[in-house]
Amino acid sequence: MSDDKTSNQMWGGRFASGPAAVMEAINASIGFDRKLYSQDIRGSIAHSEMLAEKGIISAEDQSRIAHGLNTILREIEAGTFTFSARLEDIHMNVEARLAELIGPAAGRLHTARSRNDQVAVDFRLWVKEELLSTAEALKRLIAAFLDRAEEHAATVMPGFTHLQSAQPVTFGHHCMAYVEMFARDLSRVRDAVERLDESPLGAAALAGTGFPIDRSMTARALGFREPTRNSIDSVSDRDFALEFLSIASICATHLSRLAEEIVIWSTPQFSFVRLSDSFSTGSSIMPQKKNPDAAELVRGHAGRISGCLMSLMMTMKGLPLAYSKDMQEDKEAVFDAAEALDLMIAAMTGMVSDMTVNADAMKRAAGAGYSTATDLADWLVRVLGLPFREAHHVTGRAVAMAEAKKTGLEKLSVEELKTLHPGITDDVYSVLSVRNSVRSRTSFGGTAPSQVRRQIRHWRKRLAKA
Repeated sequence: MSDDKTSNQMWGGRFASGPAAVMEAINASIGFDRKLYSQDIRGSIAHSEMLAEKGIISAEDQSRIAHGLNTILREIEAGTFTFSARLEDIHMNVEARLAELIGPAAGRLHTARSRNDQVAVDFRLWVKEELLSTAEALKRLIAAFLDRAEEHAATVMPGFTHLQSAQPVTFGHHCMAYVEMFARDLSRVRDAVERLDESPLGAAALAGTGFPIDRSMTARALGFREPTRNSIDSVSDRDFALEFLSIASICATHLSRLAEEIVIWSTPQFSFVRLSDSFSTGSSIMPQKKNPDAAELVRGHAGRISGCLMSLMMTMKGLPLAYSKDMQEDKEAVFDAAEALDLMIAAMTGMVSDMTVNADAMKRAAGAGYSTATDLADWLVRVLGLPFREAHHVTGRAVAMAEAKKTGLEKLSVEELKTLHPGITDDVYSVLSVRNSVRSRTSFGGTAPSQVRRQIRHWRKRLAKA
């Protein structure tokens, strides 16, 4: 039997001739939806088992179908299966091969279902599995940050706002900021899995079916919590794909921010960190160069993932219920984003784990830019009882004095400081050093090493349960 005739049979008797070449080209999705082969075969086996259980097909036919589908699975995994663009998609390719293997019994498999609910369940299964894989990758990244945070809970560095030195913090505290960010990503992944954990199989084309099927049986067999509750929404919903892309975009943004910091920190001007050779490249013309290409590529991938989200959002925004062929555009965006995100998380986990931290360079930079000025203002409020606005003004004058003398605040004499306010005493120097500044920030979630270690303990416990 030729591919044309096979394709026409799949479409049914409504069509007298095969598709035009351009129609075949625009209609085919097998080039990318072949990724769903495992999910498609799992869904078909579960469907056939339910049909047999309900007496809709015979046990003998179900046995042949299951044997044939498992044979196809082995062929695909061995690389011996021939995919045909003329058969449009993974579903038709599998069904056509099943007919070759087991004959007429293959035609019974499609009883009480449509390609609409078939692709919906395949795609949900794939996205669910990818989300669970992403969750594990995020846990590894968070664990890497917790290790570095523990190692550097007391390592001082400058904290920045507007990329200007603001207040001293610890590198451990900075690492814990990323723990919080990626933990939110992990939480979003868990939430998304909970929402998509419903099986659309059995919704058929859009209206359900008159056959006495058991949708709860197939939902359980495929690892879903329960079946979806509206057949129209079942086949037209792609929220799970949009949510995956949204999560991926937010996570990629976090990874990109981290990548940007690594790029900055690894410059000779900062020298806060040094990447290993595993995550760097050289220059074809400048032998001294060591480029943070892995970090730059992570940063670059973020735009690509956000583009995938926008692409599918624009595809879905004008579609009436229920299914439209436009929805074929959903998979390439999700597959592309998933592959990029997997690489980004893996690369960043590697970089965080083995980069060398230059604690001395961080410490030198921590006191630059009069970073303890806020500590001076706080001391004036706490010890002398000044209103904060007045303390802010006095501190500003102290900074101007230090600037004029080209020295740090801690280098100003108490006599010089007394000219700004007569109540200032030697005790002020207890807050003007970078290390004392950091140690004093003991409020919950603050940068004091004691607080950093407290948060590390909290997150290690949570991660163990995640």
